[in-house]
Parts: sequence; C-alpha cells; structure tokens
Amino acid sequence: MQDQILNHFIRTHKETEARCKELEIEDYSVQPIIDVSPPKWHLAHSTWFFEQFVLVPTLPNYEVYDPNFAYLFNSYYNSVGERVLRPDRGLMTRPTVKEVYNYRRHVTDAMIAFLKEKRMQDILDVVVLGINHEEQHQELLIYDIKYILGHQPFFPKYETNILFKTQKAPSKFITIKEGVYEIGHMKDGFSFDNELSPHKVYLNEYSIATEVVTNQEFIAFIESGGYANFALWHADGWDFINKNSIQAPLYWHKVNNEWHTYHFDGLKKVSLQDPVTHISYYEAYAFANWKKMRLPTEFEWEIASNQLNWGAVWEWTGSAYLPYPGFATAEGAIGEYNGKFMVNQHVLRGASIATAKNHSRNTYRNFFNPNLRWLFAGIRLAK
Repeated sequence: MQDQILNHFIRTHKETEARCKELEIEDYSVQPIIDVSPPKWHLAHSTWFFEQFVLVPTLPNYEVYDPNFAYLFNSYYNSVGERVLRPDRGLMTRPTVKEVYNYRRHVTDAMIAFLKEKRMQDILDVVVLGINHEEQHQELLIYDIKYILGHQPFFPKYETNILFKTQKAPSKFITIKEGVYEIGHMKDGFSFDNELSPHKVYLNEYSIATEVVTNQEFIAFIESGGYANFALWHADGWDFINKNSIQAPLYWHKVNNEWHTYHFDGLKKVSLQDPVTHISYYEAYAFANWKKMRLPTEFEWEIASNQLNWGAVWEWTGSAYLPYPGFATAEGAIGEYNGKFMVNQHVLRGASIATAKNHSRNTYRNFFNPNLRWLFAGIRLAK
C-alpha cells in the first residue's frame, strides 16, 4: 500500500508540471481576475501542502526550503498563520518560476525519501489527502491557464489532449422509481470528508437525461431570447447577467454572425454536439426553466449515475452545498478543507475532461459559487 502511495505521489507531481510544460515564462505569474490563480502559485501551493502538513510535523530534522513560503503560498488555512491575500497572488513576480521549481524538487526529494520509510497510517492518510489536493489543483490549473490564454487578443493555442469529444449518443430520459436510497461514500479507498457519512434519502419518482446539454441546444436558448427573459431567472441570476452584460457562455464570440468559442486548439466555430460548458449555475437554472424542466438534485444524480454518460463537464445540480448527517471536521488545519465552505455554494457532480485520471467518483461533491463560469461546468436536465 505504501509503495502505491509513493508511486501515486510521483505520478501526480509529474502530471502537475506536465500541465505547465507549454507555458511561456510570462504566463506563470498572471492573475487576470480574483478567481484565477497564477500557474506559479498552484505549483508552489501544492508543494507547500506536503511540506506544511507532512514533512514539518513529522521529521524533526527536515530543513524548510524557505520560511517565507508559508506566508506566500498558504491558501485559506487560518490555523497555520497569515498569508498573501488571494487577489494579490498575481503581484508576486518573486520568487521566480525557477525558484518555485527548485522548491518543488526540494520537497519532492524529501517526500520520496519519507515514503520509502515505514510510516504510520495516520500520516499516510495525510499524504493521500495531499495527493488528491494536488489533483484538484491540476484541474484548477487548466481552468486558469485557459482563462489567461483565452483573454489574449490572438487566442494562442496550447498543446494538450484536454479537448472535448463530440457527443454522439442522442439524449433520452430514464425514470428512477420513488423510494429510499442510500447516499454517500461506502466503498474502500479515499474520499473527502464531505462525502461522509452515508445516509438514507427519500426520492420521489423522477426522470433524468442520459446525456448533458449540447451547444446546439444552448444556442436555441440564446436565439429564443433566453438571456433577455427575466421570468426564466432567479433574481440573483438576473442581476448577475445584467450587471456583467452576459449574453452567452464564457469564451463565446460572435464572428460574422456565427458563434465561435476559444479552447486550447484556438478560436473556432462552436461544435454543435459538444457539451455546453463555462456557464454559471444561474444560466443552467434558466436553461432548465426554459425547457420546462429542472436541474437534478445531487441525490437524484448519484442514484442514477450508473445509467448516465458523465465525465465531460461537471454538472450543476439543484442542491445547495450542505453537510451530510454525521459530518465532522478534523482537528486542526485539515479540518478547514471543506466544512467552512458549506454556505452560498452549489454542488456539482461528475467530472470533466480536465479532472485527473481516477480522481472522481459518483459520490464526489464538487462545489462552487453559483456565479462562477471559468470551470468546465454544464447542464443535465431532470423532470
């Protein structure tokens, strides 16, 4: 088991750096909006997590690479001290990218040596959490790189295999009978604390689409005046799209009266059968309302998941992000990981093309504020 953890750690660290391979040095420190962290920051923060929560408390003779890095690269862990505020991450031209990679090598070498020795299960559990934490940042890296490049005047290409595949199967609705179902992580292996504890829920009979909504379907919503019809929107959503002049998904542009979108292969005509993505919860809700349907709850999604095609985009659900019965936060800074965010967020289920391999599962509860659009998020309908 410990050898598997070591191999997983090495693979994960390599993959994070591989996702930055095509960047130019100027791309590493940019923070165009508060939600986008500079790629350099992701590299350093995911490294700091292992140094702070594994090496420092466990190895008395471990030499911290730079004591200032805890202040520079902490994210939201109040328990471990002060930190650079999130909006200011893009102001840090120092330490340099070269220095950040030196930092990663320092911590990586120490972690490999650490994992080659016999360790207690409790510290190995923290290592596994750190690996999954870094995999989450791999996905955020892709969102942030796309935002940085997608707002350049000439829409540069970025070599990657993280591309959408055209949805070929027609969507149909399957019906799930009413009943009492068990929800939550019940299998062996890792889960985040927000997937616990397993519990029963009662569901009325419902129908759910086997496929997510496509660009073609969403264009029909746009052309019908969906963004101009206040009756389709939550009040918050209506305020949001009007204050921000939103009339289409993020990265969409009208060129010669045709919709184009930016992805890593450049600015191209919208592929009609690709899943619609880069939409907020507000837009997902309005679209479902326009279709005279709704978004599934996260519990409906989980129970139907083995009959659905998922994994292209995260899927907004109609569920607020709340604790499960019996949810308990861990002691100390690790307890800040999920619990304190259980307010003003909506749950997304599934995975996306940017999700690390084998990182997601059908009990995984992703969550974001309802206005955010830079993530790979789309729509599945229910009724």
